[in-house]
Amino acid sequence: MESILVLTHADEGASLTKASLEAVAAGLELAARLDAPLAIGIVAADAASAASALAATGVRLLSVSGEAFAQPRYASDAAACEALCRAASASIVLAPGSSRFARVAAGVAHRIGGLIDTHITALSGAEAIEATRWFYRQRVEAVLSRDARPWFLLLDAGTHAPFVGAPASAQVEQVPVNLPVLRTQVTGARAPQAGESTIRPDAKLLFVAGAGWTKKQPDGQIHATEAGGLILDFLRASGASLGSSKSLVDQGSENQPVLPFLSHLNQVGQTGATPRHPKGLSTCCHGEEPHVVGWRFIGERRAISLDPNCGWTRGKADVVYIADAFQVMAKVNEILGAKVIV
Repeated sequence: MESILVLTHADEGASLTKASLEAVAAGLELAARLDAPLAIGIVAADAASAASALAATGVRLLSVSGEAFAQPRYASDAAACEALCRAASASIVLAPGSSRFARVAAGVAHRIGGLIDTHITALSGAEAIEATRWFYRQRVEAVLSRDARPWFLLLDAGTHAPFVGAPASAQVEQVPVNLPVLRTQVTGARAPQAGESTIRPDAKLLFVAGAGWTKKQPDGQIHATEAGGLILDFLRASGASLGSSKSLVDQGSENQPVLPFLSHLNQVGQTGATPRHPKGLSTCCHGEEPHVVGWRFIGERRAISLDPNCGWTRGKADVVYIADAFQVMAKVNEILGAKVIV
C-alpha cells in the first residue's frame, strides 16, 4: 500500500501558501482514490496557524518549526523536508512547485534514495499512480508512472483548487531536525513598492502586451512612452499581472523602443511559462502558435487587435475586439479611474 506525504510551507504571514493548499487538495484526492494513508508536513517558523487551517483534513499532521525555518534557505529547508519524509515513511511525496521547494526537492529525493518529477499538472490512476506533465515548452503532454519509491512529485500551481476548511485546533507532531552549520544568514527581504510589482501569480487577470505597442501607430509615430503609461495605469487600477510576448521582450537587445518595466520574467509562451489565471487579455499581440501555447491554461481568453484576420480570431480566443488598443485601454483606464471602490 502507498503512503502519501504532502509537504507544505508557510508564507511571511505564517499562513500556508496557496500553492501548498493546492497540494493538500491533490493529496486528499489521491489518498481517497488509492485508499492510502495521508500525512501533511508543515515547514514554518510557527506551525500553529498552518495546522489550524488543516485541522478539517483529519489526517496526521507533522511539523518542523522554529526561527531557522522562517525564511527560505537550502540547508535548513532540505534538512526539514528530509526529516518530515523520514518521519512519515512516505512512498509518495507531493509538494507545491514553489520556488522554495523547487530549490530543495531534488536534493531531498537524493538523500532518501528517491526519484523526482517536476511540473506535474494532474494525478490519475486507481491501481498505479499516473502523473501528467508537459514537455517541449508545453507543446507535448506526457503521462508518467514509476515503480521506484519514494517518488517525489512537484505540482504546478493552479492545477488544483486549494483546500478550504474551517479553522480548528489540531494536534501536531513536532519532528526533530539536526540542522547543519548554517552559513547563510537572511538579513532581510527586498521587494518592489506596493503596487509596483508587475508579476502577480494570484491575480484574476493576465494582461499580455505584444510588440504592437512599440510599433508605428496610425499617425506614423511611435508612442512607447504613452503605451507604457497606459499599461502601468491599467495594472495599478486592476491588480492584473503583466505578461509579454518574446518579440517585445527581445526588442531591448535590438536597439528598438522598449517598455522599460518588462523583463524576460514577464514572457509567456516560448519560455515554457504557462500562467493559469482565470482570465487573460492580449493586446497588440498576434494569436500565432508561439504566443498561444503559453495561454492554454487561461480560463477565458480575450484579445484586442486591429487586424480582423489576426490569429486570435481563428478560434484561439473567446472574444476578440477589433479596435485600437491605445484607444480601448485609455477608455478602460478612464472607467477604472472613475470607479468608486467601497
